[in-house]
Amino acid sequence: MTRTRILAALVMAPLAILAILLLPTDWMMMLAAVVFLLGLWEWFDLAEIEDTLARTVLLVAHLAVMVALVWASRSTTGFSFVLFQLMTVAGVIWWLLALAWLGRYNFASDHETYARVFKLAAGALSMIPAWCALAWIHASEPNGHRWLLAALAVVWAADTGAYFAGRTFGGKWFGGRRLAPRISPNKTFEGLAGGMLAAVLAGVAFSLIAGAGVAQLPAVALVSLAAGLFSVVGDLFESLLKRHVGVKDSGHLIPGHGGILDRLDGVLAALPVFALGKALLGF
Repeated sequence: MTRTRILAALVMAPLAILAILLLPTDWMMMLAAVVFLLGLWEWFDLAEIEDTLARTVLLVAHLAVMVALVWASRSTTGFSFVLFQLMTVAGVIWWLLALAWLGRYNFASDHETYARVFKLAAGALSMIPAWCALAWIHASEPNGHRWLLAALAVVWAADTGAYFAGRTFGGKWFGGRRLAPRISPNKTFEGLAGGMLAAVLAGVAFSLIAGAGVAQLPAVALVSLAAGLFSVVGDLFESLLKRHVGVKDSGHLIPGHGGILDRLDGVLAALPVFALGKALLGF
């Protein structure tokens, strides 16, 4: 599995990097919208929305919101990202609320009642703000495309660092305690520590490529740590949804990785945090 996982990553990562660095922001937004909507389609599976017509209507509704945000942001003087920024803030608030949801394992687990409503709302609050944050970062000046690469590198590094640190040191430093045993039994505090170290190092390294000055590196490190931690929240939240329906992966599209949503979970939570932190701390 590790070999397959690495090979798939070696194929996907260069394509993602080329798209981020070479595509203009409007094309990047369209490509990201396609990927995020594919992830949303898998989210419908986790909410047990089985009717194809209902799923299609929901998907079109989310696409309509994205289109409306773009349309409302256009003017004769140019494109304003104010609505995208507001959606990004909403995304950060949502992921803070998601922390409370993680502490209540059985909340919205009964899909015969109200659970689907909450999970569909969670899907919208996860996908659309993350897409807005991605666009905001990519369009920022200077070197927004490089800053987006830095933000994604934080998530990738956190995931990879946690995976290998957990396999190597799991159960050795923190008395065998697990991070969230009921939601994701394999996640360890050792993996979390390794992932956060990797996230900070990646954030600092890629920020230098993006043009950050030495004086900005402490702020970059802080935001990278916060984004890395939130990526774990996103990962755990998707794991919670999968536990509720009894599946291991959100899909089977990517060998060794599962579905699109399995690769997006951490990104969805980390991008709004990185974008807001970058704006507030001014780097």
